[in-house]
Amino acid sequence: MAPQIAPSILSADFARLADEIARIADSADWVHVDVMDNHFVPNLTLGLPVVRALLEHSALPLDCHLMIEDPDRWAPEYAEAGAKSVTIHAEAAKAPIRTLRAIRAAGARAGLGVNPATPVDGFEDILGEIDMLLLMTVEPGFGGQKFLDVVLPKVRRARELIKGRDLPVWLQVDGGVSTETIERCAEAGADVFVAGNAVYGADDPAEAVRGLRGQAEEATAKADW
Repeated sequence: MAPQIAPSILSADFARLADEIARIADSADWVHVDVMDNHFVPNLTLGLPVVRALLEHSALPLDCHLMIEDPDRWAPEYAEAGAKSVTIHAEAAKAPIRTLRAIRAAGARAGLGVNPATPVDGFEDILGEIDMLLLMTVEPGFGGQKFLDVVLPKVRRARELIKGRDLPVWLQVDGGVSTETIERCAEAGADVFVAGNAVYGADDPAEAVRGLRGQAEEATAKADW
């Protein structure tokens, strides 16, 4: 699969979210929406009412990343609202398979997210239940953190597991993705890249997306996975 770029509006101007999304409409593949509840992670961002509003104004599909307690209860509602991708965290879900299936049944791609210290091998048997595996490359909760190189071997391992099962599962990385790190992520096996500050901290966010995509494509072409 060709690399996909999902700019995170966590780094955008929250007072102008519709306009901020419009700035990347011609260059990005997704809008990454970080939903945080100040319980699962130590930050509070936005929730379902804001997502519903964004859906009315976004020309791009929404990729909702739920960093919340009790995702089993809330995740299907994001899919039902119209989000095209909904990711729950393995560390928070009590019934992940049931919830992943509910997300799919509601018409969205089902994602499973794991924190930096969570091994991926334990999820090999349920890869068939997901459409995307999200590996956090920072500790979840805040934007602008430094990329954790220690996660790169896990990215490689996740790619091996996906390839070994011959499944069409996307491999997303989220946290500290920038011009300095995206090539390493692509070489390790990632194919969907969440970038916040690297996009919205640039003078021209659309051009920043194109630049990141070019780097990812070049690195992917050289990769051996």
